[in-house]
Amino acid sequence: MTEETISATTIIDAPAEAIFAVLADPAKHAAIDGTGSVREPLDSQHLTETGQVFRVAMYNDSVPGGHYRMANRVQVFDPPRAISWEPAMYTADGSTQIVGHIWRYDLAAAGPSGTEVTLSYDWSAVRDSLRERLPFRFPPFAADHLTNSLTHLAGLVTG
Repeated sequence: MTEETISATTIIDAPAEAIFAVLADPAKHAAIDGTGSVREPLDSQHLTETGQVFRVAMYNDSVPGGHYRMANRVQVFDPPRAISWEPAMYTADGSTQIVGHIWRYDLAAAGPSGTEVTLSYDWSAVRDSLRERLPFRFPPFAADHLTNSLTHLAGLVTG
């Protein structure tokens, strides 16, 4: 961990392939999210490759109006070992602007039937000019959000 990266790790009693399948389905992201910010997918296709973009509806009290959308570009797609995405926010003209933070899940075998899952949030590439304009500070949630998200992920996979 650095000063601008936080992470949490858990072991889920399921194969990495099953966990990765949940992570690669944007329709499951709202159920995984530990803060309640992710509301619903705006695209229905599963993630299949680096560079793919998936959009989600979001909500955050600190954002004017509360509701907003994010377009996430898959950075790493390495089934069943790693997946990450880089969110972009929509600008007033409808284009997208990379924010500079990254969500990443790393999966590794843990015993005969388990998988160690590490969720990392890295905001080190968020530009100072953008940090000054945003109505919140990084990270925009408590650190236990990552642990909550891993708990929700485990429930979806093993439930």
